[in-house]
Amino acid sequence: MKKLLLAVCFVMISTVVTFAQFNLGLKAGLNYTTIKAQNNEFDESGVLGYQVGAWSRFGNKFYLQPELYVGTKGSDLQFQSAGNNVEVKQKFTVLDVPLLLGTKIGSEKFNFRIMAGPSFQFNLDDDDTAFNQAINPDFYKYKSFITNAQIGAGIDFGDLSIDARYETGLQDINKNDGQKQSLLHLSVGFKLF
Repeated sequence: MKKLLLAVCFVMISTVVTFAQFNLGLKAGLNYTTIKAQNNEFDESGVLGYQVGAWSRFGNKFYLQPELYVGTKGSDLQFQSAGNNVEVKQKFTVLDVPLLLGTKIGSEKFNFRIMAGPSFQFNLDDDDTAFNQAINPDFYKYKSFITNAQIGAGIDFGDLSIDARYETGLQDINKNDGQKQSLLHLSVGFKLF
């Protein structure tokens, strides 16, 4: 964990030295999450969640955009347990730290951007009480840290930015394998400087 944070700090400091332009802003938005099992043991549908946090951008035409935001993720699951239909809504809070590389086309006040990169997810809590009542809870214990990948596009209108992204899990989210999450993000940001 300490090595990861040192690496992130090194990349950010190197980028500040390399690029003259720096922006900082706030963001908020919605996400739609699904969690799928590899063995199709349950039917899943998505859950609407939120995200709120801050972003920074280093560079001009090509840029590095580290972000830090808190949000919710989860899924609605339906499965059979002891001959009964069971429906469980999973929702948990996460801290996401994306490190995105991107490029933009247009002027500083109006441009189109594309971006991609890893997103580090720290699970802050989870709501698994329904699983404890329904099935083996050990299988559905979520990892406290996983790595995801994001790809997306955005538009800047003056100090306002709108981003749409797709995120997929690079690792299983649970401790005993078998579940991966995917998300659609839509957020609005405001550049402070």
